[in-house]
Amino acid sequence: MPNNEVVSHEDWLKARRELLAAEKEFTRQRDALTRRRMALPWERVEKSYQFEGPNGALSLADLFEGRSQLIVYHFMLGPDWEEGCKSCSFWADNFNGIPIHLNHRDVTFTAVSRAPLAKIDAYKKRMGWSFPWVSSYGSDFNFDHQASFTPGQIAEGKAYYNYGIMSNTLSERVGISVFYKNGRGEVFHTYSCFGAYHYLDLAPKGRDEDGLEFSMEWVRRHDQY
Repeated sequence: MPNNEVVSHEDWLKARRELLAAEKEFTRQRDALTRRRMALPWERVEKSYQFEGPNGALSLADLFEGRSQLIVYHFMLGPDWEEGCKSCSFWADNFNGIPIHLNHRDVTFTAVSRAPLAKIDAYKKRMGWSFPWVSSYGSDFNFDHQASFTPGQIAEGKAYYNYGIMSNTLSERVGISVFYKNGRGEVFHTYSCFGAYHYLDLAPKGRDEDGLEFSMEWVRRHDQY
């Protein structure tokens, strides 16, 4: 249990205002970091990637659905997996309402997994999700964006992930990749990041993960709690 000091309302307000000043400074730093992110150089996507969606084959350009910006969530569900990653499923429980809001800011959202579309659709139905989710089965897309790993990399026990060599024995890892398409139809990779979560950091006990084998070890799929 937390062992926080209990104080009067006046002392709580004083402490809260001091924290507020620090939070505002953090917000200014985050805004500056966002501006740096927006100014990051782009790399042209030269390879032709193929995906499968509900209506058939799709290119990377097709995933934009007529918009100029695309956010891809690399959902951990490999071709031989029986169900999706529980941590990805934790995040995906928040995805259903996101796409329509992003669409109105010229952004398209989709999840991508290497599992065949039939396996994706079955898991999607089980979990009650409606957000866009396509298969990259047979494509290098997830490998090229550090979200999937070859048998050789897994056997070696390490792989290039999150912009460095790290220990790894998984075929799939979580990630987010962002793309831009210009008026000529050229596609650019603008940004990628790998993991993070926020709301629990606002709670008194924080993430409350001390003593767990690994972060998010506590998470279960919403039909398995």
